[in-house]
Amino acid sequence: MTGFRNKVIRLIEALVIFINIFIGLAGGIAVGGGLVALFIVLDIIPRLAQLTRSYDKVHWFEGAMVCGSLYWTVADFWDFKFGITWLTPILSGSIGLLHGLFIGLLAAALTEVLNVLPILAKRLGIVHYMFGLLMAMVLGKVTGSLFDWLIYH
Repeated sequence: MTGFRNKVIRLIEALVIFINIFIGLAGGIAVGGGLVALFIVLDIIPRLAQLTRSYDKVHWFEGAMVCGSLYWTVADFWDFKFGITWLTPILSGSIGLLHGLFIGLLAAALTEVLNVLPILAKRLGIVHYMFGLLMAMVLGKVTGSLFDWLIYH
C-alpha cells in the first residue's frame, strides 16, 4: 500500500509541476501578445523611424526591442548585480532616465489612441456612457496600482 501511495504522490507532484509550467507559459504568451499588440496599435516602431528619418533602419529598432526585452528578462530571473560599486549609481540613473523617456513616449502615444474612443463611442451608440467608461478605466488603473504598491509588495 505504501508503494501505491508514493506513486500517487509523485503523480500529483508531477501534475502540479505541469500545471505550473502551463500557467506560466500561458501567462507569458498573454502578456507578450498584449505588449506586441500595444506596440502594433500605437505604431511605435514606424513612428520612431519617421521621427528619426531612418526608415532603412526599422529592422534595427525591432531587433533592439526584442534584444532589450530578452536581456532584461534574463537579468530579472537571474538577479544580475553590477560588480563595480562606484559605477552603479551612474548606470542606475541612466537606465532610470531611459525608462522614464520610454514611459513618457508610451503615455504620449496612448493619448493619441484615446482620440479613437469618441469615434468608437459614436459608432457604437454609447456616447452617453463615455464619461462612465473613462472613469472606470482611470479608477481601475488607480486601484490596480494602489493594490500593487500597498498590498502585493
